[in-house]
Amino acid sequence: MSPAHHSDRVAGTVLGSAVGDALGAPFEFGPPGVYSARFPDGVGEMCGGGGWDPGEATDDTQMAVLVGESLRERGGLDLPDVFDRFRRWAAGEPKDIGLQTEDVLTNGQPWDVAAALHFQVNGRAAGNGSLMRAATSAVYFAGAGRTGTMEAARRLSALTHGDRAAWEGTAVLHDLVRVALAGADPLAAVPEALSDVHADHRARWATVLAPDWHPDEATEFNGAVWPCLGSALWALRTTGSFEDALAAAIDLGGDTDTVAAVTGMLAGAVYGAKTIPARWTDPLHVPLPGHGDRVLRAPDLAALAEALAGGPAQ
Repeated sequence: MSPAHHSDRVAGTVLGSAVGDALGAPFEFGPPGVYSARFPDGVGEMCGGGGWDPGEATDDTQMAVLVGESLRERGGLDLPDVFDRFRRWAAGEPKDIGLQTEDVLTNGQPWDVAAALHFQVNGRAAGNGSLMRAATSAVYFAGAGRTGTMEAARRLSALTHGDRAAWEGTAVLHDLVRVALAGADPLAAVPEALSDVHADHRARWATVLAPDWHPDEATEFNGAVWPCLGSALWALRTTGSFEDALAAAIDLGGDTDTVAAVTGMLAGAVYGAKTIPARWTDPLHVPLPGHGDRVLRAPDLAALAEALAGGPAQ
């Protein structure tokens, strides 16, 4: 589906997600069509707004960086380490943090029970918060094959989300990125990914990932895991470029930063980093609260992606 080289797709996955996050952030919780109304000529800019500076990434990318740096520094999946990095970040007072994620990270419970206890008490934990941070781990585990990458995605999702629906959606996203990084069409790979989804959740995921599904058919706000991933696939399916995919995603309104982050992850993996315009990557910056006031920029994200592309040490 893409002529991009593998290294360009790897960088595109992480950069694309971060760009989508920062581009969509100023429009969060706005109505449909707000992006095209702001940029009627079709040339969107990093405009800032809603408390965000132009090009400033949100919690979506911040958490993806924390996952990626843990994988790189620990040489594999160290779940207690990831959770600890998340907790330090949450304690650093980030500008934005999902209500569910915040509760799990600040309830004082150990890493392996905090999310489950939250789900037990609240009964709902199918937000899109583990989809939004999947770019780095999807790159890292792409070489592990369908089963390996989907299982890693479930375990990472379960750190903050007790509902298996979120685990399965994040697993599907991991696998579609894996397919795109190999130069194949992730849209055509949906049925195979669905075949590895837990039987209790397969039918619902099959509905929102179907080729004829439209975001207007969503039964939940797109801050939920199902319409978030469904909308990202719709945006990829109905457009022909990275820029157009992001515009379509943000124009849906609602949870625009995360829908665009997931769309950018997939579109970046398909089209490659070279298709992401410099007017979006140049102002891109990712603060890391709780981690020494670091700020990462586009070259840092590309370098992290490249470092992760080798996957776990054999």
